[in-house]
Amino acid sequence: MKIIRIFDTTLRDGTQGEGVSLSVEDKIKIAQKLDDLGVHYIEGGWPGSNSKDIEFFNRIKDMKLKHAKISAFGSTRRKDSFAKDDVNLNKIVESGTPVASIFGKSWDFHVHTAIQTTLEENLNMIYDSVSFLKSNSLEVIYLGEHFFDGYKNNPEYALNTIRKAEEAGADCIVLCDTNGGSMPDEVFSIVSDVKQALSTPIGIHAHNDCELGVANTLAAVKAGAEHVQGTINGYGERCGNANLCSIIPNLQLKLGYSCVTDEQLTTLRLTARFVSEIANMHMPANQPYVGSAAFAHKGGIHVSAILKAASTYEHIIPEKVGNKQRVLVSELAGQSNLVSKAQELGIDLDQSDKAREVIQRIKEMEHEGFQFEGADASLELLLREAMDSVEETFSVDSFKIMVEKSNDRGVVTEAIVRIRVGDQTIFTAAEGNGPVNALDQALRKALVQFYPGIENIHLSDYKVRVFDEKGATAAKVRVLIESSDLKNAWNTVGVSSNVIEASWQALIDSIRYALIGKQITSNFEPEQERLGLVNH
Repeated sequence: MKIIRIFDTTLRDGTQGEGVSLSVEDKIKIAQKLDDLGVHYIEGGWPGSNSKDIEFFNRIKDMKLKHAKISAFGSTRRKDSFAKDDVNLNKIVESGTPVASIFGKSWDFHVHTAIQTTLEENLNMIYDSVSFLKSNSLEVIYLGEHFFDGYKNNPEYALNTIRKAEEAGADCIVLCDTNGGSMPDEVFSIVSDVKQALSTPIGIHAHNDCELGVANTLAAVKAGAEHVQGTINGYGERCGNANLCSIIPNLQLKLGYSCVTDEQLTTLRLTARFVSEIANMHMPANQPYVGSAAFAHKGGIHVSAILKAASTYEHIIPEKVGNKQRVLVSELAGQSNLVSKAQELGIDLDQSDKAREVIQRIKEMEHEGFQFEGADASLELLLREAMDSVEETFSVDSFKIMVEKSNDRGVVTEAIVRIRVGDQTIFTAAEGNGPVNALDQALRKALVQFYPGIENIHLSDYKVRVFDEKGATAAKVRVLIESSDLKNAWNTVGVSSNVIEASWQALIDSIRYALIGKQITSNFEPEQERLGLVNH
């Protein structure tokens, strides 16, 4: 089985994406997770550009990585100068990494316009820079920037640039589709030509501007490339880089190449989630292989089929990439969906009349605006109530919210709640940062004397969606709340034309789910726990 070397550039090229910013500590954590995944190279940054990357290289040197080599990024020397005097090249050497990845110009248009020098001097810049780094005992990966555009414009000169890198001793020559505008057939043809012209191993670095980053990468590998560059979740400048979360399983599971071990491949989804959490970037539910919806089934016909044989509607076994099959329950669901979901939660709903009754209730609620696909805790409560298996932990008599703004202080929000626990009535008040937080504080304050463990529960995410926009300020809203404690995380939903009432519904479900959890054994495995983001 042919080995394809994986070069991850999340910590460098990925951070050029809009909204992505990583601290040194973030980069260290991600590097360790990438090493666990089994990538061969991790590009840590550009030591010649900022002190943060220099600190990263200084710290990563003391860590014992199991699989990956750390690479420092840079460019060829400046025109009309000497490589030994180039500040950026010397910063790469000083970084102490075993690998240097440097880029140079392949497109004659860029040589004349961007760096404004002669074609001959550009060739000298490439040769001198690679030679200097090799003389310092570094493994050198040379990136031909804009190679595909350059080749299409002037194939002879584009080839001369990478020949110079080869003559200077480059260990791998990477062809870059920097603008992301090439088509897969063009990439295959050009990589095939380069393979005929060079003896040095070839790599591919694709961008996703035409949403072909993954396709172009696969085309390059089929044409002979044996080194692949990309980022986790496709983070990167403009439309992003080629997504390693799709490239790795496509190469390994579909095309028969070896990138990581089978065991390491099962950590792919976990790695994708970990990086998205650290980067504070939303991870699309429908992201192939690793998204939460990648193996989710909603249509009743689909669910009925996968219960007989999962391969009827799944192209791989989800667990191979660390994912899992999910059955969604909605107004489109059939009885098979509901029974399967109930079984997943440990609820015996194999009663056709009861199942039909619950499905009808769900359809009515979804018509009102509820959505249970992202609110498993509310769905579980609904199912358990239908089976009369929920013990009442508390009931709410009333709540009141007051918002005050005075000249000598900012906005103050206070919530007052009155609840019943058994035969006792509790009346409490609490201030909060806004009405929802105040309600949350007051409710937990009232319950803590009966359920001390509630102190560990907090609201970790809060989303509001207006789904009846024509109603303007009187429109219906859907509120999704994620709550968590030291061990678990769960999601609940509320719907109303009043955002406070919708929030209250979701909040009450959240607390009820947490409290009856003492009687419920749920197989939900919290993402925060699995990702290692919860401190115990």
